[in-house]
Amino acid sequence: MILVAGGTGRLGTKVVTLLRDRDLEVRVLTHDPSRAAHLSTTGVDIVEGDVRDLESVRRAVAGAKTVVSAIQGFAGTKDGSPATIDRGGNHNLIVAAREAGVEHLVLVSVKDASPKHPAELMRMKYATEQEVRASGLGWTIIRPTAYMETWCDVLGRPLLDQGKTQVFGRGLNPINWVSAADVAEFVTLATLDSALRGEVIEVGGPENLTMTAFVDVFRKETGSSGKVGHIPPTAMRLMALVMRLVNPGMARQIQMGVIMDTRPQAFDALETRRRYPTIPITHLTEVVKRDYAEARGAAQGA
Repeated sequence: MILVAGGTGRLGTKVVTLLRDRDLEVRVLTHDPSRAAHLSTTGVDIVEGDVRDLESVRRAVAGAKTVVSAIQGFAGTKDGSPATIDRGGNHNLIVAAREAGVEHLVLVSVKDASPKHPAELMRMKYATEQEVRASGLGWTIIRPTAYMETWCDVLGRPLLDQGKTQVFGRGLNPINWVSAADVAEFVTLATLDSALRGEVIEVGGPENLTMTAFVDVFRKETGSSGKVGHIPPTAMRLMALVMRLVNPGMARQIQMGVIMDTRPQAFDALETRRRYPTIPITHLTEVVKRDYAEARGAAQGA
């Protein structure tokens, strides 16, 4: 049995599909069973629970040989955050996995996780990495760069829905983007291949694009003629401070925009990709065509 925590999220859903395509026994831990209703028809075992609740995590982990943690608290909820989800939730998964005699835990972390990073997400992921390493469990850590799909929603979707979008900062800093579909392939490989235990795998995409170039690709592939504005870094810093009080998730997103605009974000992913040549390399153009084909058709028919 393979437990996927976060199996209804953007990445987790893809991981569950890949595992089920191989006829493997899969269980999903989710706090919202309605989001997993479609999975039950594919033979996936659904367990309702919250990673912040150790008892529900214990129920989900019982009988599992492998645990995949695809949870994230970056966007957050009213009471969810990187501290409570990425740190606290993963701590509960590690505790329950040790108690249940789980053989292998695959942790989806993040590129640039470190103890002194300005973003809480990176600090919480780093702390969890250290706990996993010291846990006595078999482990594999996957460290992806920024998901193309997430930022298509953040930067591109407003172009289609509102006719305009806002780029965080100058939009001139090269950033590595990776498709969640590619990351899911790496997570699946780590789940199945025991040779990857004890490995930290940094997963990036084929291109380093500025946010401005990212939006240009989205506009070209969807035929969007929406307007593109820029939020100055100084204004973003002030917005992040204000939003911490009313919308912490948005504050984190704004802060991440400042970081992505001002700190090195480029990454050479070719070395890792050469080691795993069977895993697809997805370009941004492919993601936009795949996920926004309807929008392109509508634009061309207008």
